Formats: sequence, C-alpha cells, structure tokens
Amino acid sequence: MILLQSVVNGVLLGLVYALIAAGLSLIFGLMEIVNFAHGQFLMLAMYGAYWLAVLYGVDPLFSLPLWTIVLFLLGVATYWLIIARVLRAPMLAQIFSTFGLGVFLQSLAQFFWSPDFRLVPSPLVKGRIEILGLFVGIPELVASLGAVIAFALLYLFVTRTETGRALQATSEDREAAALVGIDSHRMFALGWGIGLACVGIAGVLLSNFYYIFPEVGFPFALIAYVAVALGGFGSIPGAFVAGIIIGLVEVLSGLLIGPAYKYLFVFLVYLIVVFTRPQGLFGRY
Repeated sequence: MILLQSVVNGVLLGLVYALIAAGLSLIFGLMEIVNFAHGQFLMLAMYGAYWLAVLYGVDPLFSLPLWTIVLFLLGVATYWLIIARVLRAPMLAQIFSTFGLGVFLQSLAQFFWSPDFRLVPSPLVKGRIEILGLFVGIPELVASLGAVIAFALLYLFVTRTETGRALQATSEDREAAALVGIDSHRMFALGWGIGLACVGIAGVLLSNFYYIFPEVGFPFALIAYVAVALGGFGSIPGAFVAGIIIGLVEVLSGLLIGPAYKYLFVFLVYLIVVFTRPQGLFGRY
C-alpha cells in the first residue's frame, strides 16, 4: 500500500513537472533557445498569487486567470525587449541573456520580499481525501488536474488551430513559413507568451501547497530541463510523458533508496536515455 501511495504521489507531482516542461519545450522547439529564466517566472507567479491572497484575500484558484494573462504578457514583452535583439547573436549571447534575466528576477524578488519562506494563508483547497485506502492531498490533486487541463488545451491549440499550425510550421522551417505569409517574429512572441503562461499556471497551482521564496523556481526549472531532454527537445507530448516518469522516479527512489538520493536517480534515468536515445523518447534526428 505504501508503494502504491508513492506511485500516486509521483504521478501527481509529475503532472505539474510536465506542465512546466511543456512551456520550456514549446519555446525551445520554436526557436532552439533555452529559457534559463523559466524557474524565475514560476517564482513570480507564485509570489503574485501569494500577495493577492495576503493583501486582498483572493484565493490562488481565483487569481489563476489573472496571472496566466500577466505571465503571457511578460513572455511577449521578454521576446520583444530581449530575445528579438539576440536572435541572430552567437549562442552564448542567447544563453547569457536568459540566464542574466533569471539572476536579475531572483535578486529583485529577494530585494523586495526578502529570502523568507512564505505560505499562502488559508487556501480554499486544503485537507486530503481517501480513495480506496489511498490518501490524496486536495491541493496536490487540484494542481495535477489543473496541469492536465492546461496541457490538454495547449496540445489542442497547437495541433487543431490555424495559429497552432503556424507555430508548427515556423518551428519546422521559419524561412519556408515566411514565404507563405507567416510572420516568424509574431510566432516567436506568441510562443514565449504561451510558454510563460504555462509556467504561470503551474506556479499559481503550486502556491496552494508549496513554500514560496526567491529560489523556489530553481529545482523546478532544473527538473523541467531534464524533462525536455528526456521527452525530446521541442516535443510537447514528450514533455508530458517525461514529467510523469521523473515524478515517479523521484518519489519511488526517495522511498526505496533514500530522500537524499532521489535526484541522483532522476539524472541517472536521463543519462541512460541520452546514451541510448540522444534525441529523447519522442524526438527525431
């Protein structure tokens, strides 16, 4: 029963990882640029939900649409103000631009809000339920269900809408897409907006049960990088499957081996996939 309980916990955690990784994968698949500030944007969404709850008593679930829009607009602004200026620059310039942005955002959060750990006071979703002898935390369940819904909407948007097909065309060949009238810059800005909207949703959902502090985004971003590489760079379904795999490996290794070694086995699985299938589980050469 303990093992089954851990499997359930791993899947719930993995679904949140999957949503964070999906935004990162979308940006990379579209532009082949890694957003090293991904975790810091997650942190901003968590702080946003926290301050609305503290100052105005707005539960994170009710502020979710607001912060989704805010993070979307931040993503669009990040592209036009920073990424568009280094798009044709050497790769190191692209890496340092997003890495520097992440350091700036984390330092800004520490300056304004201190390094203290915070929790959203009296969230609407709290407690736990029992299903067939298994206990599931309501905040974790809500977060995982929210992640699944957001992921499904993202997948349907990318695969079933005209704009989504334009995103795919730009990802495949931006020059060819431009020949048929697709503005690559608009697609890139949209990709950044959607990618950060995903991480904004994940951040607000996490704020219901996870500590909030300036460095909170780092471990989630690190796992997201692994999930993107494990699932296949640019593959949204791959990010979904990889997120669940990582969640299971993390929880089960923490139970069977020891909590101190859980990340060791996460990266071990990643290394095995890299050596046996470098393009990831769903990637293509």
